[in-house]
Amino acid sequence: VFHDDQHGTAIITTAALINALDIQKKKIENIKVVVNGAGASAMACVDLFKSLGVKKQNIIMCDTKGVIYKKREGLNNFKLKHAAETKHRKLSEAMIDADVFLGLSAKDTVSPKMIKSMSKKPIIFVCANPDPEITPEEILKVRTDAIIATGRSDYPNQVNNLIGFPYIFRGALDVRAKEINEEMKMAAAKSIAMLARDDVPDEVVSAYGGERPKYGKNYIIPSTFDPRLLSVIPSAVARAAIKSGVARKKISDFDVYKDELINRLDPSMSLMQGINAKIRKNPKKVIFAEGEDENMLKAAIEFNKARLGKPILIGSEERIKEQLKKIGLDENFKIQIVNSKDKSRREKYKKYLYKKLQRDGLLERDVDRLIRNDRVAWGSSMIACKDADAMVTGNIRHYAASVEKLKKFVDPREGETIFGMTIIVSKGKTILVADTNVQDFPSAERLVNTSISCVRVARLFGFEPKVAFLSHSTFGKPVSRNTKHVRDAIELLRSKKVNFDFDGEMQPDVALNPIYQEVYPFSKIVGKANILIMPALHSAAISTKLMKTFGGAKLIGPLLIGLGLPIEVAPLRSSTSDILNLASVAAYSSDVIDY
Repeated sequence: VFHDDQHGTAIITTAALINALDIQKKKIENIKVVVNGAGASAMACVDLFKSLGVKKQNIIMCDTKGVIYKKREGLNNFKLKHAAETKHRKLSEAMIDADVFLGLSAKDTVSPKMIKSMSKKPIIFVCANPDPEITPEEILKVRTDAIIATGRSDYPNQVNNLIGFPYIFRGALDVRAKEINEEMKMAAAKSIAMLARDDVPDEVVSAYGGERPKYGKNYIIPSTFDPRLLSVIPSAVARAAIKSGVARKKISDFDVYKDELINRLDPSMSLMQGINAKIRKNPKKVIFAEGEDENMLKAAIEFNKARLGKPILIGSEERIKEQLKKIGLDENFKIQIVNSKDKSRREKYKKYLYKKLQRDGLLERDVDRLIRNDRVAWGSSMIACKDADAMVTGNIRHYAASVEKLKKFVDPREGETIFGMTIIVSKGKTILVADTNVQDFPSAERLVNTSISCVRVARLFGFEPKVAFLSHSTFGKPVSRNTKHVRDAIELLRSKKVNFDFDGEMQPDVALNPIYQEVYPFSKIVGKANILIMPALHSAAISTKLMKTFGGAKLIGPLLIGLGLPIEVAPLRSSTSDILNLASVAAYSSDVIDY
């Protein structure tokens, strides 16, 4: 039986050990290993360590009674298998000069004194859950030369079974393996270890809030957000199963198999998981403006359940309770509901909005009417008055109508143009497309502003921007009056001496397909673009919706860029997951953008 908590832990821990030994320059045949904990997981780890090359005589295992040694009374057959020939009787004695410590036991079982007694450049895996045997902070006070891993997501190097599951099973199932043997486990461990040494993809950068982790003391295990796990681990496991003779089905071409695995992946999930991981650390209050709408309500509930922040619903308390019952929840489900019945808030927001709109021909009573009846007026005022951090609205009206309504109450960010940007994820590639929703026929100046804002957003998501200005022509052929504003935008951008690569005008296949690099060797963008600036709204909207409908691409957005507050607009009849993604992006924006 392959148990994920048992053998999965062993595989990830072994992968971490491979890399830790490499970084600390220690030879596996010489290291002394101490394991505290004698449960199934610990024993599976020791077995895989031995398969890796750790010598049996160099491993000491301990349980709650101390060192497990040969002549100790009362040992069962499982513990007897791992009993050591040693004079040590206590964990503290065994730890002296140890190169590696693996803890799968309990909180506070290891002291700083024990850590201090270990060899130079120790490897310390304290994986007890929910709290480690000793905290990384305590370790670093006495051993700055240590490599540390834990079972926790709030420290570097998390020993997380999700890194291997379900990819190990995917490989085993695809070859119909009779069992998951030691060769397959070792293949999984080694493939995971090697993945941590490679340059990380954009999805991992996004998960780390724009930082690009590099192989080293704080990155010995690949991120759970790494989309390559799906193709690398199953391939290694399947290959080992075939080689060791336990596979009932052969794979003739592993390159084709890897491509098939990659096509099953939805990389947009990695992108959103990264954003969600970030906002969980600093939860925000996010308004779901159309609180009575079923999908908006479900998204708010999911936002709350996923601990992404605190949702706030705008709407009638009575109607929202009816919707809660309709979707199978208690009408007293705890979620914040706000509306204009709150007199103190109403007066506060009326005062703010009247000051903002008094020179736009509105009287105080007009503003009072807006605050009482308009959810967008209320929600945007709530953010401006610091009673909430972000908002998602729309879904019950056309996107353009929602944007026009917003623009009455919220100004653009200083020096920016408001536009729509859609993130397209397809076949392992992520591209940003603009403007997909707001500007009908943008001028050259607006195209330039759009590109600069897109670059800012791309960098916030952790992407290195490469901007292509698209057209039906490529570098002047065929010539057309409809391409002049695109060519003018490129010249204007060159004069600004911006700090990112851009080029155009070019057709989309030239921008995205590397085969054209040979045809246009003078361009840094051909075949490498990840930001596409469209010549007009109709071409952008048609392209993205065709990609979604017939291309099988995953779309995130459209995101509303350039607005003076962190607010996203959900298109008419958006799904719950789409609204949830927009809420997460709005929360993330409120944290990383200076409004």
